[in-house]
Amino acid sequence: MRDAQPSTIFLSDYRVPDFLIDSTHLQFELGEDSTSVCSVLAMRRNPDAAEQGAPLKLHGTELELISLAIDGRQLSDAEWSQSGEELIIDNVPSSFSLSCETRLRPQENTSLEGLYKSSGMFCTQCEAEGFRKITYYLDRPDVMSVFTVEIIADKERYPVLLSNGNLMSSEEQASGKSKTVWHDPFPKPAYLFALVAGKLAVVDDQFVTMNGRCVDLKIYVEEKDLDKCDHAMLSLKNAMRWDEEVYGREYDLDIFNIVAVDDFNMGAMENKSLNIFNTSCVLAKPETTTDAGFQRVEGVVAHEYFHNWSGNRVTCRDWFQLSLKEGFTVFRDAAFSSDMGSPTVKRVEDVTLLRTAQFAEDAGPMAHPIRPDSFIEISNFYTVTIYEKGAEVVRMIHTLLGPELFRKGSDLYFDRHDGQAVTCEDFVLAMEDASGIDLQQFRNWYSQAGTPQLMVSGVYDEQTKTYTLSVKQSCPATPGQPQKAPYHIPLAVALIGEAGQLPLNLDGVEADIETADNTERVLNVSLAEQDFVFKDVEEEPVPSLLRGFSAPVKLVFDYSRAQLLRLMRNDSDGFCRWDASQHLGLLEIKSAIATQAALLEPEYIDVCRDILADTSLDAAMVALMLQLPSEAYLAEIIHPVDVHGIHLARESVRKALANALKDELMACYSRCQSNEEYAATAEQIARRSLKNTALSFLMLLQEDRFTQLAVSQFDTSSNMTDRLAALSCLVNSDAEYKAEALQLFYQQWQHEPLVINQWFQVQAMCHLPGTLKTVKELMSHPAFDIRNPNKVRALIGAFCGQNGVNFHSEDGAAYRFLADQVLLLNRSNPQIASRLLVPLTKWRKYLPAAQKLMYAELERILSEPELSSDVYEVVSKSLQDYEAA
Repeated sequence: MRDAQPSTIFLSDYRVPDFLIDSTHLQFELGEDSTSVCSVLAMRRNPDAAEQGAPLKLHGTELELISLAIDGRQLSDAEWSQSGEELIIDNVPSSFSLSCETRLRPQENTSLEGLYKSSGMFCTQCEAEGFRKITYYLDRPDVMSVFTVEIIADKERYPVLLSNGNLMSSEEQASGKSKTVWHDPFPKPAYLFALVAGKLAVVDDQFVTMNGRCVDLKIYVEEKDLDKCDHAMLSLKNAMRWDEEVYGREYDLDIFNIVAVDDFNMGAMENKSLNIFNTSCVLAKPETTTDAGFQRVEGVVAHEYFHNWSGNRVTCRDWFQLSLKEGFTVFRDAAFSSDMGSPTVKRVEDVTLLRTAQFAEDAGPMAHPIRPDSFIEISNFYTVTIYEKGAEVVRMIHTLLGPELFRKGSDLYFDRHDGQAVTCEDFVLAMEDASGIDLQQFRNWYSQAGTPQLMVSGVYDEQTKTYTLSVKQSCPATPGQPQKAPYHIPLAVALIGEAGQLPLNLDGVEADIETADNTERVLNVSLAEQDFVFKDVEEEPVPSLLRGFSAPVKLVFDYSRAQLLRLMRNDSDGFCRWDASQHLGLLEIKSAIATQAALLEPEYIDVCRDILADTSLDAAMVALMLQLPSEAYLAEIIHPVDVHGIHLARESVRKALANALKDELMACYSRCQSNEEYAATAEQIARRSLKNTALSFLMLLQEDRFTQLAVSQFDTSSNMTDRLAALSCLVNSDAEYKAEALQLFYQQWQHEPLVINQWFQVQAMCHLPGTLKTVKELMSHPAFDIRNPNKVRALIGAFCGQNGVNFHSEDGAAYRFLADQVLLLNRSNPQIASRLLVPLTKWRKYLPAAQKLMYAELERILSEPELSSDVYEVVSKSLQDYEAA
């Protein structure tokens, strides 16, 4: 806790470690009152360190030190000292064995970092700096060691004892305890260490690698969850096969374990060969899990597996390089998910997250480059910028190089740095060296914060048959970066004529011989202002810009309504077609805000009617095109943000569209009904998505027949996707049945924690008045536990982060509620507290009355005398003056 203002850590201060650890031997004796940890470290001075006589400084916190010895000799109290989180030994040999025994109390560890207990099971979470809560160590990612781990525990309470690597031995001891020994031959930093001990059931399978090695695959869960593991196991095998085919990466050990844990701060953790998962990211079956849940399990299982190479075999040198492993791996898991399902739908989902959460982060007080220059608390930098924007930066490299050269670059990166802790620069340099393409200017993406903006205009000259695209790029100021250098931005374009895409002949550039019809190009935007002239253009085109969302930028082009309608009807690029639908929806919402009435343009109704009737289209894309821009996205482009005005306008447009398309929506709903057995296939997921989108529109009309549709769907559906969609429609309506539906749902699923989390979330996201009162009442419900991060996210996080109209109540009651929860969690789980805080950090965007109330709650939090460094960093930066768009 905070005694004074926490110190800032700077990338510029990085120095290589003074010592290295060649091998690490750990012995855990797990007990009900306390746990003993004995470590033996083979250490030596780092020959690359500047100061060869430096004292040994080990990291450790919340530990009881029992003994300390060098080369078998116990150290006296005078030979070591402690300062903050450092244990310091002034005089050590050039190489030596350090033995240390510590005692810790996992049962009392509410932070869920280090070693803790979850539902009677011991487990660990060591990224980023949790290992220092286990034993004294050089807890930094550039210190890599070969680990051998012994675990001793009561054999009745903890029959399953797991750690990293391969199982070397297992034995039962006369004392009623059992012991396992694990050895990981691959050097790793401490943050990748893992341990699990508990009474767990297991699902087994095998995978044969491309070179014929047989790998045992095991998923450990509570006995009651054995029937929810099939999808995760299939996803793991698909990911292993995909990584071999696309990246040539083969798994390297004899066993791969996954363990599901209910109390977990993150989604999952890629610990070498022992992945620890939040239960929400591994358990799935149709009766309890939505389509989105199935897709999340597939994506997260793949993400953690892909880390075996992009994160474990090659790891990051320091935490400033976090996006090196996370951005690259998110790019990989997104490509995998695209290949497993609908690429366009996956792309739209990713862009939606960027445009709301990530663009908002770029425009706020916590704005940072994907390789930050400084931080106070590293846990605050597990952000959408590091992950999702980091993935977009890798995706741009893939676009600039093309798939073959990108694969050549990734092969070089893995071969060159296998077993090393490296930097973002090492990754970019491997891509440059393999491709011969200059990425010097492209590096600005790593060092500059903020979202670039492209102002684009187009002029057609009928006499010369040329079309000129003029592009201006800029990037707003962000904290600490008032001026930005131009970026290298890949801008994918096509020109759409009356009959489709036109041939592209770019003046000064030869035709792209690799594209058969030469109708799409990637323009290299690298100057503050640039013109691109296309020759031999036989008709005035409509430009299709930023195809596939080729760069994470804000695009401004003054499209006419007619041009947007052409793109929405005819563009071959799924992203641009969806984006045109969003622009048209935005025009309708802005009109409703201005006139306080939803008078929809006939052309907009017609195009929506056409896509509803077109059965040749991907049903998931139709659903996405019908859904209007979200309130979160509208809050990013309409300033200042009048939350209630935006909500009323959007709802009025939705209702007007439902009225105009009532018959078509009903026909679509009926057409998408099916009695076939549930499968998490792209085709079925698309059909359910469109059906439930249609239902959500029809329920706005408050007609008994449509309410009965929702009631019938709720009562008869055998899959959670349709049942939860119907429940959400009922909860957001005036239907008398909703109270009964909520009670029935709870009674049926009260023994399934993940389903009850969805029950909490549906109620927390209800846009009707009185939801804050409901949330407060639910916090006293027997199923709610504020110590469980999943419950906190489902109830408090969903209400504050996703229910704008109720969170921004004019009396500020919800702001006070959130501040109270942050202060409460600050004492028990600072990581969760700081993440909950995000909605208040955006205070500058709103109307003056809301600003004042939000600012007051931030000040109240900052006045807390024992504020964690996690919460302090977010609050203090939110209150600082900064210049942002």
